[in-house]
Amino acid sequence: MSILNIRSECLWDLVSLGEVMLRLDPGFERIRTTRHFQVWEGGGEYNVARALRRCFGKRTAVLTASVDNEVGHLLEDLMLQGGVDLRYVKWFPFDGIGKAARVGLNFTEKGYGIRPALGCSDRGHSAASQLKPGDFDLDELFEKEGVRWLHSGGIFAALSPSTAALTMEVMGVARANGTIVSYDLNFRPSLWKSHGGIERAMGLNREIAKYVDVMIGNEEDFTAGLGLQVAGIDENLTDLSPESFQRMMHEAIAQFPNFKVVATTLRNARTACVNDWSAILYADGSFYQAMVRGGLEIYDRVGGGDGFASGMIYALLQDMSPQDAVDYGAAHGALAMTTPGDTSMSTLKEVEAAVKSSSARVIR
Repeated sequence: MSILNIRSECLWDLVSLGEVMLRLDPGFERIRTTRHFQVWEGGGEYNVARALRRCFGKRTAVLTASVDNEVGHLLEDLMLQGGVDLRYVKWFPFDGIGKAARVGLNFTEKGYGIRPALGCSDRGHSAASQLKPGDFDLDELFEKEGVRWLHSGGIFAALSPSTAALTMEVMGVARANGTIVSYDLNFRPSLWKSHGGIERAMGLNREIAKYVDVMIGNEEDFTAGLGLQVAGIDENLTDLSPESFQRMMHEAIAQFPNFKVVATTLRNARTACVNDWSAILYADGSFYQAMVRGGLEIYDRVGGGDGFASGMIYALLQDMSPQDAVDYGAAHGALAMTTPGDTSMSTLKEVEAAVKSSSARVIR
């Protein structure tokens, strides 16, 4: 049974709108003391498009911006390896020092034991943060080429007033052309620290939510990013308290009747290296839960939520059931945390094997 009316015969299965940064990874060392970094590309919205291309074999593109210098072309080279089409990348000229526009950097520690993962962004004045309405030919993209699914998120919307306005412009055109729109709340306090905090984030996300078909997040995202309370979750995830999510998700649907699917990941970080992991999806008046993967060993937790989103989107694009969608999402998210970097290194066969090795239940 289909829960979404997804377009067919489009050039693109999914297009993501968001910033792509260079991630500088010190491995298991510290940012402040290391002498070596591994470089990756990554970004919450881009990671979904890349996984759908590399793991799930879908046709994807990204709406983003870079700078025409050696650093920008390093980012381009990494994205080319990811297979996401780059025809809609907007290139900013380089002014010689990066004052006008630059490539954003993201320094990320994996964490170990009682030391949690740590991220430090250096993305001020980035090219992507300067994107604005009118920067992309949306008629060409959505009307002539056709897009089955658009994905964006709260990280890109938080970068500047113009990126928030662009997010709503692109979503509006997408919906007018019958494209499914998903949005990952991805609340990051550091991005809102200098311009309005939680109150501004909540207000903006509630405006964007009116354009969304599939809303994604974790319990913190829904609370801080959308103002919906989740209470009563067992801290060890042995009892997921589905009634709490029923109340939250029913309230989400009541406030935003345009939501067709609401999905949330569940994580209990015992240590940086050992997490309990699961997910719940709400669609058509029913709740679908992935099994709890207790004591999941984590190599690099960054990208787990994006892995969930891309696995879930893949299942829905394939017209699978809601139970399949939450199972594929949770399995792919778990696998994404077993490899370094932000992006998925898994194969479809590995995801399918992980799904089959788990059990799941539906909560009605």
